[in-house]
Amino acid sequence: MSGPRRSTAGSVDSSLNYASIGATQNPDIVVYPPQGFTPFEESRKIGSGDERFEIASRMLMTWGVHRNIGIPVTDIARDESIAYRGIELDETGRPLGPAGEAPEELFAPDGTPYVTAGMTATIKLSIGPVKVDAPVKVVYVIDEPDRVGFAYGSRHGHPARSEQLLLVQKEKDGSVWLTIRSISAPASAKWGPTVVLMRRVQRTYLKKFLTALHPSRATGA
Repeated sequence: MSGPRRSTAGSVDSSLNYASIGATQNPDIVVYPPQGFTPFEESRKIGSGDERFEIASRMLMTWGVHRNIGIPVTDIARDESIAYRGIELDETGRPLGPAGEAPEELFAPDGTPYVTAGMTATIKLSIGPVKVDAPVKVVYVIDEPDRVGFAYGSRHGHPARSEQLLLVQKEKDGSVWLTIRSISAPASAKWGPTVVLMRRVQRTYLKKFLTALHPSRATGA
């Protein structure tokens, strides 16, 4: 993966059902979330060393966090619109200008495409007795020497208004960590009970997410 580079699908997108697009880039969002949103952040060590970082990054960028714990991700589609080629940012997040040509599309050995900004997908969730199709769009991708990840936001039809960042980071001591950061709120009053139930089981899901890139699950690489 190339870097340092951070690309985004843009700050305005009518296909998404929330306004604070890209909010999870800022760690302060956990302390100061948008009004009505519930934040979450947790990190877990998943190994150490360059090889562990590379394997975990590849797994992450092919939906490995979901696939490795049995959550289907379907209808994966890359947005070919020039608007989704991204914006190149510096290390502080300041826009430098258009990212240029769209990145080459990459695939995992099983044919799963690597995540790119603007990609859409449907996440199949089981929340107690309720089965939910959660349509999402990748709103930004982080591709830096020691930080790789992406965030997806909820599209119309999703039971929540939400954004979730999945980030693999290698620290100076060589340790490799997976971080999950999210904000969520009910999409509408009718989804309120479902989202309340989602929040009740959220920690269970996120604990599974945090173990999804453990070396014992390396078959997803």
